[in-house]
Amino acid sequence: MGLRRPSAARAAAAPPPTAGEPTAEPRAWSLVLVGLMLVVLTLVAYGPAYRAGFIWDDDDYVTDNATLDDADGLARIWLEPGATPQYYPLTFTSFWLEHQVYGDAPLGYHVTNVLLHAANALLAWLVMRRLRIPGAWLAAAIFALHPVHVESVAWITERKNLLSGVGYLGALLLALGVVGALDAAPTDRTATLRRAGVLALFVAALLAKTVACTLPVVLLLVLWWRRHRIERRTLVATLPLFAIGAALALVTIWMEHTHVGARGVLFELAPLQRVLIAGRALWFYVATLVWPHPLSFVYERWDVDPRVWWQWLFPVAALAVGIGLWLLRARLGRWPLVAALGFAVTLAPALGFVDVYPMRYTFVADHYQYLASLFLIAPAAAGIALAVARFGIPAAAVAGPLLAVLAGLTWQRTLVFADQETLWRDVIAKDPRGSMALVNLGMWLQRHDRAPEAATTLEEAVRRAPDDAEILGNLGIVLASLGRGAEARTHLERAAELAPGSAQAHNNLANALAAEGRLAEAADHYRAAVRLDAGYADAQNNLANVLVQQGHPDEAITRYEAALAADPDYVTAHVNLAKVLVGAGREEEAIAHYRAAVRLDPTLADAQRALGGRLAARGEFAEAVEHLGAAARLRPQQVEAQYQFAAGLAGADRLDEAIAAYGRALALRPDDADLHNDLGVAFARRDDRGAAAAEFRKVLALQPDHAEARSNLAALEAQPPTAQ
Repeated sequence: MGLRRPSAARAAAAPPPTAGEPTAEPRAWSLVLVGLMLVVLTLVAYGPAYRAGFIWDDDDYVTDNATLDDADGLARIWLEPGATPQYYPLTFTSFWLEHQVYGDAPLGYHVTNVLLHAANALLAWLVMRRLRIPGAWLAAAIFALHPVHVESVAWITERKNLLSGVGYLGALLLALGVVGALDAAPTDRTATLRRAGVLALFVAALLAKTVACTLPVVLLLVLWWRRHRIERRTLVATLPLFAIGAALALVTIWMEHTHVGARGVLFELAPLQRVLIAGRALWFYVATLVWPHPLSFVYERWDVDPRVWWQWLFPVAALAVGIGLWLLRARLGRWPLVAALGFAVTLAPALGFVDVYPMRYTFVADHYQYLASLFLIAPAAAGIALAVARFGIPAAAVAGPLLAVLAGLTWQRTLVFADQETLWRDVIAKDPRGSMALVNLGMWLQRHDRAPEAATTLEEAVRRAPDDAEILGNLGIVLASLGRGAEARTHLERAAELAPGSAQAHNNLANALAAEGRLAEAADHYRAAVRLDAGYADAQNNLANVLVQQGHPDEAITRYEAALAADPDYVTAHVNLAKVLVGAGREEEAIAHYRAAVRLDPTLADAQRALGGRLAARGEFAEAVEHLGAAARLRPQQVEAQYQFAAGLAGADRLDEAIAAYGRALALRPDDADLHNDLGVAFARRDDRGAAAAEFRKVLALQPDHAEARSNLAALEAQPPTAQ
């Protein structure tokens, strides 16, 4: 059942159809054509995205996300809040599916994001067509091509925005198409199924990102605009939407506080400060929609002070606009008020009333207004369409240049998201006061073996924020890697002073002290770190390393076990613990931890060798050869790896393979007497007496006092000839 038309007396409440619009519905093929045009424009405008890589927290969401590896991870995505950075299981399921196909290759993820954005543009167009908003296609095209949305599309992590948008707009479209079902009696089976469809799409949107929780309010606003009333039965029908939206929103708030880290002094904002933030943010988003330059990945964090009079102009102006549109609703119609309220309501989760982690460095971000922007774009496009029709201007003469400019700006903006370095340098150029981008660039440079540049970048960050413990700690880490120990320690000590309750600050300082050989002091700070956070696996492991050096293996074992209790997949801790257990004579436990290490990371050649060696010593040659062979393949130029593999093969009576492996080892070290001797033994066991004798003689030529080779040769010569 479609929407009922407004009565003649109230016709002014809704914008009229575009002048000249035919009364008959366009043919299906023409709708498909213009829809396809919308998709093509989107795909072309985002051309640079297909060559882009991963940025910022894409590692947490994709490249370093262990839940994407196997079916167990998929179950954790849905059943274990905290297994992923946020509880958005539908978003992470999409990443899981893609990861099975193309792993960590970024192209596929970017293509999916662009296609989802195109899908949202199509859905927005269909919603506006159903609402009979003039210029619906133009509004959808502006939405598709507006550069303010590049952050949502070119940043892989923001898949959550796009996927949530599909569910949100799909639910809105279905709700508008079956609006009568919201008023129907509960016994109406068809109406129930339709309501269930709206609910399913809404839940899908929430499971992608809970910002979609505002949909029920928006739906009621739209119905109030189009129908001039809201039936009691309609309100009752929307109650499940409100309840589910509120429940999942609370989950997100809890996750932000307890898991993501939206807590601390930077989030201690008074209610009046939050009002100022909300008012200023609303006008910020209006401004960037009207004039999208310059856009930035990170905007300056405002100094919010209720005592500064001009900061009150923003919320007062927003309130004045709302009151004015309410008072003028009879003259202007309800749609301007609905557009303004829809914009504010959809932005509400990101206006500063709820703490989210990015508030530690900024109060606004382009991707926050992804869906909200439609409420301003739609009336703007309607105004253009009505003006064009009224003055007889060809629509293409206005829409063409406008969309071309937007597409060009989107192309340029997308280039900024090519990689981390490009992104952070762009932010630095636009924010001469901020330190956040400098920190991220500095740590990126450090990870890419550009430590001198990293140090210079972080030193600039410290100049801008001299009392930021995290920045001081990062600079200390980089300086320590450059061998500038004294400078590093100065910064790390200052960081620990500024943040005495930071386990990480104590751990970083302890690392520097340990590198200088000041083990007792290092141990003190490691102990402080684990007192503050017993689940800090790195600090537990590092403390254990120092305890081993100090000759306290028993306590070290306890600390390694604590590290593994906090992080069962901590490969380094498994290897370290295995080594200490070997020294303590706890062979079985050592082997178990070596097995865990190589299961988690099969490329650990030393661990593979150690495990193979332990197993060979126990006579378990079949499994030993598997691990020794892996070590030999990983280290083809390491004599010891090839030698040990050959010995394992010999122990397993795989003599032909052992002889070949000894040969590879001798190719790397041809004058190794022990290698020649063991090769001779392998030949003798294969009953190749001539080759064996030759090897033993080579040993004696290299090392005349080699007792084992002399004994082996004598035993071989004393044997009677083999019968022919």
